[in-house]
Order: sequence, then structure tokens, then C-alpha cells
Amino acid sequence: MAIQATRQAHPEDNDESLAVLEDIDPGAAIGEQLRELRLVKNLTLREVAEKAGISVGYLSQLERNHSRLPIAVLKRISDALGVHMNWFFQQNTEGDPAERDVVVRSTHRRRMSFTGLGIQEELLSPNLSGPLEMLLSTIEPGSDSEDYFHDGAEAGYVLSGTLDLWVSGRHFRLHEGDSFSFKSTDVHRCANPGDVPVRVIWVITPPHY
Repeated sequence: MAIQATRQAHPEDNDESLAVLEDIDPGAAIGEQLRELRLVKNLTLREVAEKAGISVGYLSQLERNHSRLPIAVLKRISDALGVHMNWFFQQNTEGDPAERDVVVRSTHRRRMSFTGLGIQEELLSPNLSGPLEMLLSTIEPGSDSEDYFHDGAEAGYVLSGTLDLWVSGRHFRLHEGDSFSFKSTDVHRCANPGDVPVRVIWVITPPHY
């Protein structure tokens, strides 16, 4: 679904918890992900650096894994990119190195929850650097993505539950086993009108997480 939502504060993102983690150096595992996500969101180094309050040169070094990345700085960069910090820790690094660029095991998916929207996304693609992304969206009863649009095209398949889908003002009610496809440049929106969560597989090209 690739919702471009404003990230809200999380209780765990407090100064005390960040201080406890200050000595952890996740940079070597995160630099490539920082760059992938920045490019997918069509942001320049300067734009992210200014939002995060760091220099362009430092951010460039972080993306190339040439500098140490304190947790406090990672939090500011995460805010600038519109994701929670745990996006970078839920990476596919525990599996077989020989398959990580191709296979995502169910226990190693990266997840993102949109606070206040009742929507959780799980990345089924190994990374965001390829020509497409595949997501599993879980939408809670009564939750609504609101209208949005972006470049590309997308398709989906309803695994379970009921999904209300609007595309360019047209409304469709989809049930388990139904599928759909449309241009992402069309204004679209989805919601869960039922009383149980709806689970949807989305394929989007180019990646727009």
C-alpha cells in the first residue's frame, strides 16, 4: 500500500532509552538501507540531512558505512525518512547469507506500523533496490488510509477479510480471493469496513515504501 504517512511519536523514543543505546553501533548493517529508503522516497542527501540536523557529508558517509551511527542520530534520520527506528533493526540478516538477496523468511520480515491509522505493513521483498516491492498489509477494522497517489502502478490480492477500495472516485468492495490493479497516479484509498482485520498482498512498481 506504501502509505506516505506522517510519523507520530512513540513512547519508546525517549531520551533515556536512546541514552542507554547510545554506544550501539548499527551503522555497518544500516547504511545501504538508509540510501535505499531515501531514494525510494525521492529525497536528496541535503533534504534528509537538513531534516535530521546533520551535515550532508556525514549522511553520505553513513550511507556508505564509513562513519559510526549513534542511535540518537538514527532516530533523527528515521524521523526525516518517515519511519520508526525499528525498520532498520528488523532486517533480513539472521538467515542464510547465500539467500538473503532473494528470499525473505517469514520470521525475518521488516515491519512498519502507522500509529493512529491501524495499518501494519510487512515487506515481503528482500530489499527496496529492485524494480518492484511486495507488501503484506494488515488493516484493522474501521481503519482508513485516506486519499493518496504516487508514481507507478500497483496490484493486490485480498487474502482475508473485506476491503473497500476507491480508485479515481470509483468504489469497489473486495472480499477474500478478489484481486485488483490500477495506476498509482490515480487518487486511491482503502479501508476496512468489516469487524475483523483484512490482509492484502500488494505489488508496487517502482518501490514506493
